[in-house]
This record gives sequence, C-alpha cells and structure tokens, in this order.
Amino acid sequence: MAQAVSVRLDDEAMRALAQLEATGKSRSEAIRSALVEAASRLDDKKALADEVAALEADELDRAEMLAVAEIMESLRAPG
Repeated sequence: MAQAVSVRLDDEAMRALAQLEATGKSRSEAIRSALVEAASRLDDKKALADEVAALEADELDRAEMLAVAEIMESLRAPG
C-alpha cells in the first residue's frame, strides 16, 4: 500500500531530483527508485564488509596470501 510522505529538499537534492526526472521518470518514481537504490547500496556495503571480515579472520587464506606475496616478491626484477 502506498503512503504519502512529505519532505523538504535543499538545492542539492532538488538538482538531483531534476536529473532523475530528466530520465523520464515521474517525480514520485524518481524519489521511490532513489530510495530503493540507496538502501540497496547500503546492503551491498554491509555484505562487502562482512566478506572482508570473514577473509581477514581466515588464517589459511591469510597464510596463502602471504605465501603468494613472497613468491611474487622473489620474482620481481632487481632494482
């Protein structure tokens, strides 16, 4: 069920809204899609942070990473 929401937009937000409306979206659709996309990006950042934390906690993965780094360093040209 749709609900009406009232917000006050500053100049920066109005410019952003104008850009979204310029794509052919209605004002309401532009705002709805922007909110959904912003929430999705937050979810993506959290998922990435969780993956990084899991990799950092994985001692086997860290040991392998260090071993590969040592091999790569040994292959580097002198100078």
